[in-house]
Amino acid sequence: MSDERHDVDVSFDSDAEQTPCAYTRYVERGDVEGLPATGEGAAGIERAVWDALYAVEDPEMPVSIVDLGLIYGVELEDRDDGVHVRVIMTLTYTGCPARKMLSDEVREAAASPDGVESAELELVWSPSWSLDMVTEQGKADLREFGLSV
Repeated sequence: MSDERHDVDVSFDSDAEQTPCAYTRYVERGDVEGLPATGEGAAGIERAVWDALYAVEDPEMPVSIVDLGLIYGVELEDRDDGVHVRVIMTLTYTGCPARKMLSDEVREAAASPDGVESAELELVWSPSWSLDMVTEQGKADLREFGLSV
């Protein structure tokens, strides 16, 4: 079926894999231990990646995405051409309008430290984000911004 006004296919494929949001592929990771992930104890290149991620702020309020609890982990892999970084991240909700912008900023930040050859982002939806994921610093920043947490 198509919508003649917009020349758009609006058919629904009931056999297709369903995701929480039609334009976002979420990976099931299950419980992630140690949330919120903050990079505590990280050293070297991993520390530099965490520092770069701390500099990425939520687009609607001046709070680090790490302190908001959006980063579930950072994985580094040594390859022949350098270090490859995978950032495991969630969003506050499935329809987040800043999804693309945040995804791009996180990839760029993770790739920015010296010694990092490439970076990728893995968006996950499990476990779901909640206010329990926010660090104490994040809660203080949210209160300073005028939110009650």
